[in-house]
Amino acid sequence: MNAIYPIPETEWEAFAGLWKPFSARRKEVLTLSGKPEKYLYFVLEGVQRVYYFDEQNREATLVFTYAPSFGGVLDALLLQQPSRYFYETLTPSTFLRAPVSDLLPLIAIKPTIAFIIRQGLAQALSGVLERLVELQCFTSEEKFRQLLKRSPHILQLVPHKYLANYLGIEATNFSKLINRIRI
Repeated sequence: MNAIYPIPETEWEAFAGLWKPFSARRKEVLTLSGKPEKYLYFVLEGVQRVYYFDEQNREATLVFTYAPSFGGVLDALLLQQPSRYFYETLTPSTFLRAPVSDLLPLIAIKPTIAFIIRQGLAQALSGVLERLVELQCFTSEEKFRQLLKRSPHILQLVPHKYLANYLGIEATNFSKLINRIRI
């Protein structure tokens, strides 16, 4: 955390005291659509995804999380609204997690913690905006190349069917891209 912004010892102790270890099995849904997000997660091991699922059985993978990153359905957490998305483990996962019921009051009274959370959200928003451009303007091959440029290790972490869904590419076309493009 000090790499983001130096934290006074008293604020660090209050923030660090929120986090408790948590483990989940493969394919375990941690947050359900329609339910509140109860925790902010910090990923220690494993791969997870946030996804949308509609009444017509269409699925959209929105984001992957893996160590070292924060996870959960952040908009539901911060807005204190029911989640519109699912948060699911793709592999066995270990986390530190902080209950939102303890985190939000701390953010309200600890300016450095609030600043760090805002910085994290600004980075997340920046990534979402970049991804929107890719989805709206890039060809399938350009989206694939951009993903590999941004996260070259992702092919080893995430099953290809989820990567194809994330990029909005049919699984068979994704396979062709992997076979055709020099990695």
